[in-house]
Amino acid sequence: MAAPARRPDPAPSPGAGHPAALRRDPRTHWVVTLVVIACSFATVRPLGVTGQGLAVAVLLVLCSAALLSRHLSDDRLPPRRALLVLASGLVASVALIGAGRSGSSYLFAYFLVGHIGYRFPLRLSLPLAAATGLLCAAVLHFHLGPGHTLLPWGLGLASGLPVVAGILGRSRQRAVDAVIAAAESSERAARAEAEAAALTERGRIARDVHDVLAHSLAGINMQLELADALLDTGDLDRIREANRTAHALVKESLRQAQWTVHALREDSLPLVETLAALLESSGLGNTLTVSGAVRELPARTTQALLRIAQEAVTNVGRHAPGAQVTVELAHAGTTTRLSVRNGPGTREAAPGTGSGMGLIGMRERVALLGGTVTVGPLTEGPDTGGWHVEAEIPDE
Repeated sequence: MAAPARRPDPAPSPGAGHPAALRRDPRTHWVVTLVVIACSFATVRPLGVTGQGLAVAVLLVLCSAALLSRHLSDDRLPPRRALLVLASGLVASVALIGAGRSGSSYLFAYFLVGHIGYRFPLRLSLPLAAATGLLCAAVLHFHLGPGHTLLPWGLGLASGLPVVAGILGRSRQRAVDAVIAAAESSERAARAEAEAAALTERGRIARDVHDVLAHSLAGINMQLELADALLDTGDLDRIREANRTAHALVKESLRQAQWTVHALREDSLPLVETLAALLESSGLGNTLTVSGAVRELPARTTQALLRIAQEAVTNVGRHAPGAQVTVELAHAGTTTRLSVRNGPGTREAAPGTGSGMGLIGMRERVALLGGTVTVGPLTEGPDTGGWHVEAEIPDE
């Protein structure tokens, strides 16, 4: 009997330990961008609608637009266009440092260089960062335009350093993306495994329904139909016999239902005792032979052997009534072999044939446990003309 499918662990909620929590928080970056823009408009002077003030205002707008563009994805702003926008923003930020007399105009250069290091590969980001640092240093060193007299040229040269932080952030984000991709792949694999386990469980339940209900209900129905047919003859003895047989089948059905409950709970049934009880209830008496050192088997193996024995014995009663049956249970090495052999029937079989699901269920059970099963007619020996079922299952 297959073990119940283990439910997949619930997906962890996004938190400190969840890979999705490692992504950059876009809200924080939006706040930083807006603060930089607000500080620049509040501090950079001159700012007006004519002359130098107008030039500073235009440069502020260009720098702000370039800084805002870093929040656009590659789908909305393709890499080539993004490179052009950011490079234009860098030129505008250098010009703003020279055009403004005061304020925090240099912040644009720092943040744009950092974002270039994050967004573009080294072959593009390093040259742009170096060019920005040299241009900012030149503007301050040679006093091109009013400039900010309090800023040394070394600070302008350092405007290219944030590219290092951008490159490190890019590397970290790639690593985070790889972790997230691996986690998502693992989740998809776990989901697929759970679905496969559910399908296996459905197949197992289908086999159990067939084993528990199909045989017993078919026998009960047959006996009830016989009793109904005998009512017109007035043969009370045969009617009582059919009724007793139907009651016996009902009891057997209840016993089979208990086996199924044991299997669902993974309880381990005593194999030899249960197999002997099965044969006794089937009217075969003491036909069980046990060889080898009897040992406790896994619950799945025990249940599979019992189901195979039940299917084989039921088929004998259905297709070869009155036949002699021999059941052998052999423990050899690390395998257990169950053999059910019967000779030809001595009475005429009831009309109708089985659905074939019983034999399919046998093969499925044994295959799930890594064993083999052989089913077929006997062509030699004392049971020639009969049938045999032999299943061999490893203990582990």
